[in-house]
Amino acid sequence: MTFTPSNRRRFIIYSSLISSFLFLCILASINEIQFDNFRKFRQCAFTQTFKNNSTPENIFLQNSSSHSNSSEIRILIGILTLPDHYHKRHFLRLIYGTKSPSGAKIDVKFVFCNLTKEDQKILVALEIMRYDDIIILNCKENMDKGKTYTYFSSLPEIFDSSDSSSPPYHYVMKVDDDSYFRLENLVQSLIPLPREDLYYGYVIPCPSMDPFVHYMSGMGYLVSWDIAEWIRESDIPKDHRIGPEDKLFGEWLRDGRRAKNRYNAKWSMYNLPEPATQCTHELWPDTVAVHQLKNQDKWVRTLNYFNVTKALKSSKLYHIP
Repeated sequence: MTFTPSNRRRFIIYSSLISSFLFLCILASINEIQFDNFRKFRQCAFTQTFKNNSTPENIFLQNSSSHSNSSEIRILIGILTLPDHYHKRHFLRLIYGTKSPSGAKIDVKFVFCNLTKEDQKILVALEIMRYDDIIILNCKENMDKGKTYTYFSSLPEIFDSSDSSSPPYHYVMKVDDDSYFRLENLVQSLIPLPREDLYYGYVIPCPSMDPFVHYMSGMGYLVSWDIAEWIRESDIPKDHRIGPEDKLFGEWLRDGRRAKNRYNAKWSMYNLPEPATQCTHELWPDTVAVHQLKNQDKWVRTLNYFNVTKALKSSKLYHIP
């Protein structure tokens, strides 16, 4: 075929069109691959974000050097009581079983020493089968002869976390069975605090506001998991178990140079003012814990003040004025 100037011009135009078409096809193919990869990456990133922040409340729990990577605070509340206090345990289950604070996983356990009666072996076993919320320590029931030491030192073995990089709980508590803790307020107060080397509670003596001078009241105090591990391993608490246990606990931390992070929760924690003393406070909204609820009347008045039944749904099944 002879290329005339006209044919040559037509050939060049056709070649340019074909080249442009091929270039566009290649570009589209590359863009499709890139977009698909970007779409997959974005979908993966969104899924992880959603899983880690499934509720808005979880967002503020992250991005803190003193916190673990988990957005959920894990707390073990150990209520020290006696095996025969069945009604008190059932009553406390009613109270704490209706509360599920956002941004936290809280386990409430009842703690006492070895069973000594035949009826306890049956009734407590039934409780465990039904509720699974009892810890029986290997000790003889006592007030100031080592029960607190046995409790804290047993936790690392009971909740062995050797197969995990994070502890089973960030915080563990010792609580009296005549104390009422408002779980939502407790969680909110813990959010800005460190999750290591922490000692939290109501400073004794009553006029004191310095958590580094004495110790925290037995109404209920909290420590980070690493302190429970230290109690299990150290000879300091092991060799000094006999005596006023909450005072001894403060001395352990002092002598072991532990609990560099301390938080005095006064006056969000206090005794009910009957009779009024330096340790008492009138009920008020900004409350984490109320202590000295020695009878049902005091419990009912306290629960009524905080309107704990406000979430009760209306139903044809009941009428409560």
